[in-house]
This record gives sequence, structure tokens and C-alpha cells, in this order.
Amino acid sequence: MEVQETRVQTDRVLTIPNILSMARLVGVPLFLWLILTKHDGWALLVLALSGVSDYLDGKLARRWNQISSLGRLLDPAADRLYVLSTLFGLTWREILPLWLTVALLAREAMLLVMVGILRRHGYPPPQVNFLGKAATFNLMYAFPLLLLSDGSGWVASLAAIFGWAFAGWGTTLYWWAGILYVVQVRRLVKADATAD
Repeated sequence: MEVQETRVQTDRVLTIPNILSMARLVGVPLFLWLILTKHDGWALLVLALSGVSDYLDGKLARRWNQISSLGRLLDPAADRLYVLSTLFGLTWREILPLWLTVALLAREAMLLVMVGILRRHGYPPPQVNFLGKAATFNLMYAFPLLLLSDGSGWVASLAAIFGWAFAGWGTTLYWWAGILYVVQVRRLVKADATAD
């Protein structure tokens, strides 16, 4: 979550927002198993609960001044793991085309390289910005709709239309946010080199 620097950051681990983020992480393998075994209704429920807890952990952290270093790591980690597990499950079931999965995974690989560069220069991973959060929300709407489209009837047809619309926007925003991270990393590294 992007937060204002004026907020107090705590090092407490057992806060309500952190517990919500941990619960989301625990839900990832369950969610993947449900998709792979075609328990789509339950998978959608787990994904919906994950979305609610994602919203609540950031909101409560800001409201109760429980923003923490751990929370700043757990929240984006849970987001990424849900995206990755959904990509794997939907690609395995041939609901998502391989090219889309490769495009999203390439962006993740690019960010891993950027985090490595930041770490080498003594910086923490970049905070999730609004654009990155919007991209994740679009993908989190796209995936359940695409899962629903794996059927017949008007509901599946409508889910396919909206699912692909969200997937297109989500992928575009995902890459845009990734490019902004690269620019941010480049500026920090350049500022370091100038300071030396």
C-alpha cells in the first residue's frame, strides 16, 4: 500500500492488518488447489475473501496507525502470490492463453531484477503505488470472471467479455506500473552514483 511518510510506522508483528495479510497468504495454496481440482465456486469464494482482506488490511493499518515494515512486505507478496497462482491454475486449465501468462510473468521477473539492484544499493523494495494497486485490482476482477467464462450460457459469455476487458486493462497497467518502478530505480541508482 502506498502510504504518506507522515504516518507512524510500527515494528509490531501481531497487528490486525498483518494478521489479515498472513491469512491471505495461507489462502494461496488452498486457492490454487481449488482451481486445479475444478472447485470453481470455492475458489471464487477464497479469492473474494482475499480481496476483502486486501482492502481491509490497508484501510485498518492507516486508520489505526498500524503500518509496519512486515505489512509493507506481506501485502504486495500476497497480491503477487494470488496473481501467480491464478496464472498457473488458469493456464494449466487452458482458460488463459500462454502469451498472457508469459507477459505477466516477464513483468514479475523485471521487478525481481529491480529489487535486486535496489538491495545492492541499500534500498528497500519499492512501495506499491496506486497504479500497481489498480493493475492488481483489474487482474483480480479479470481472473474470477475468466474462471466463470469456462462454461456455457449467457453468464459465461458475459463473464468472458468483462473478464477479457479487465485482463487487458490489468495487463497494461501492470506493465505501466512496472516501467515506473524501473524509472524510479534508475533515478535512485543514478543519484547514488552522482553522490559518490
